[in-house]
Amino acid sequence: MAKAARIWVEGRVQGVGFRWWLTQQAKALGLRGWVRNRREGSVEAFAVGEAEALEQLLALCRDGPKGAEVRAVREEPAEDDGSAGFKQRTTV
Repeated sequence: MAKAARIWVEGRVQGVGFRWWLTQQAKALGLRGWVRNRREGSVEAFAVGEAEALEQLLALCRDGPKGAEVRAVREEPAEDDGSAGFKQRTTV
């Protein structure tokens, strides 16, 4: 059964390729959803897929790509929004 989660990553996570990196990780894990920068400096993501794949994505987010300095990762359960694929969205 698919699980959905909204994820926020805080720290030095913009300007280091975090959105591109997260998109690649999510696709490799077979997840659907999106990722975007937030004006206050965090990265927000929404992901849908198997619970184990979501847990793996969260673990990867705690380290982030080279150049990132992750201070915190927060997750909230969410409802499947019907996203197809995994995409980068514009900053909000």
